Amino acid sequence: MASYSFSSPGYVNIPPYYNTTPNGYSALNFQYPLPEAYSTPGAASATSLTTSSPYVTQSTLDTSYYHQFQPSLGYPCYSTATYPSPYNLNSSTTSPNQLTSSLKNSQGYPIESLPPSILDHPNQYSNPSVLSSPNSPSPSIKTETSARSSKSKNNRGRNKTQQQQSSPDPDNHIERIFVWDLDETIIILHSLLTGTYAQRYQKDAQAAMALGLRIEDIIFNLADAHLFFNDLEECDQVHIDDVSSDDNGQDLSNYNFSADGFHSSSNVNNPCISSTVRGGVDWMRKLAFRYRRIKEIYNTYRINPQNLLGQQKHEDLLQLRADIESLTGSWLSLAIKALNIIKQRKNCINILVTTCQLVPALSKVILYGLGGVFDIENIYSATKIGKESCFERIHTRFGRKPTYVVVGDGRDEELAAKQLSWPFWRVSEHQNLTALIHALEWQFL
Repeated sequence: MASYSFSSPGYVNIPPYYNTTPNGYSALNFQYPLPEAYSTPGAASATSLTTSSPYVTQSTLDTSYYHQFQPSLGYPCYSTATYPSPYNLNSSTTSPNQLTSSLKNSQGYPIESLPPSILDHPNQYSNPSVLSSPNSPSPSIKTETSARSSKSKNNRGRNKTQQQQSSPDPDNHIERIFVWDLDETIIILHSLLTGTYAQRYQKDAQAAMALGLRIEDIIFNLADAHLFFNDLEECDQVHIDDVSSDDNGQDLSNYNFSADGFHSSSNVNNPCISSTVRGGVDWMRKLAFRYRRIKEIYNTYRINPQNLLGQQKHEDLLQLRADIESLTGSWLSLAIKALNIIKQRKNCINILVTTCQLVPALSKVILYGLGGVFDIENIYSATKIGKESCFERIHTRFGRKPTYVVVGDGRDEELAAKQLSWPFWRVSEHQNLTALIHALEWQFL
């Protein structure tokens, strides 16, 4: 065990362990500065300090043994008065320029003044100018590589910005996601057409069916006239962006959808399949154009469909909705109230998963005044893949952090929620919607 002796205040002499080294030099006597806590002013000799040194672990040491080998090389020892100790730097009293000046004026090895940029930025990797300087090639190469990699990712595919399904920004901190069913949960339509609602609540079955047929006719007229349902009925998608990867970003302001040959197929019953084989990439591009145009129409008219329908048709729609509300006991108004409470929360969102096809579902959302609470990126159709697969897609999109709550009336969404261990809120009558509103208002959900 080596003994450490203090020859001068603030320094420790590390004696050699060996008398020779492989390169032919004798052991060197290195001196390292120590904090003042370890220095003992007034020490007269190494022997007197040996017993009080915190580094001594043996009671008796023969110090003469370690000094019998005289080193052939030695480094000069500088006094602490020449420059401040590195352990006693004080930003309020000692500046980097003073430290450089004191080092330069010392009697040891000359040290050139450091550039002010280096002194001002001790961490060179935090300074953008240093990163791009020739003296630091590694950070420059890394930055260039990152930029090249980012560029390649941005240019991958065609119109990459439209390929990706809209995903939430991590900074949004979404905490709770409400996954809604549409028919018989938010709106009453199917039970009007079948007469089950009138039978259950002792209403006029013929009047209820007539109201259902009228609203259904408006729904499909809008889907056919403005949302390309005649073209897309056999080419339904789960999500509005599912075919966006085939979109090349062409300007559609003057595009003629009726004359682009999308329906040129010998198979009239299923043009989607035969045209895919025949048209290939070109047909898929035209399909993507239609879904992009649907997205534009939805975002433009989802709040106020009056300009889309016209004044008279819009007034007829409002009157029809009022008649249905009167028959159903304001079912839609209760559902919209719950949806608006969720919409007003910063960390909650509404998602719609319906068994209806995507295009008619978008038509329903617009006509029933639900466009303000459902973004088109948050609407899914389970016609092709089922509710459970849609829920899994939503879970993959938003991750594990949020809490998911399923609101619906059917057995299929209940079972799908159970498979993912999501809580399920059943809506089968007015009291269920009223209780949901109270739970939301009191922050229970």
